[in-house]
Amino acid sequence: QVQLVESGGGLVQAGGSLRLSCAAAGRTFSSYAMGWFRQAPGKEREFVAAINWSAGSTYYADSVKGRFTISRDNAKNTGYLQMNSLKPEDTAVYYCAAGRRSYYGIRGSDFDSWGQGTQVTVSS
Repeated sequence: QVQLVESGGGLVQAGGSLRLSCAAAGRTFSSYAMGWFRQAPGKEREFVAAINWSAGSTYYADSVKGRFTISRDNAKNTGYLQMNSLKPEDTAVYYCAAGRRSYYGIRGSDFDSWGQGTQVTVSS
C-alpha cells in the first residue's frame, strides 16, 4: 500500500498556473506508475494524466494536452502536475494515484492507492 498526500491546490484566475505535488510513502516509489485524476461537482471522476515508473512515458487526456505536464522525481518520492493556461472547466478536486504496475493505465482500476485530493478552483 502507498500513502499519498497532495498539495498545491488553490484559487487562480483563468489563464493562470498551479503546480500540484504528490508526496508518496510506503511501496518503493520508482516501482509504480503514477496518475492524476479529477472530479468536478456532480460529475464522475476523470483521468487527467499518467506517467510510468521512469518518467520515460506520459499520457494525457485530450482536455489537458498541451496545457498540463506530469512529472516525477523518484529521488524525492514526489510526483507533480504542472497546470498552465487554466480554464474554469478545470475546476475540480484533483487526486494523485499510485499504479498497480510500473507502466501506466488510464482507468481508475489501474491504480490501487489514492490521495485525499486537493481543490483547484479557476475563476473566470
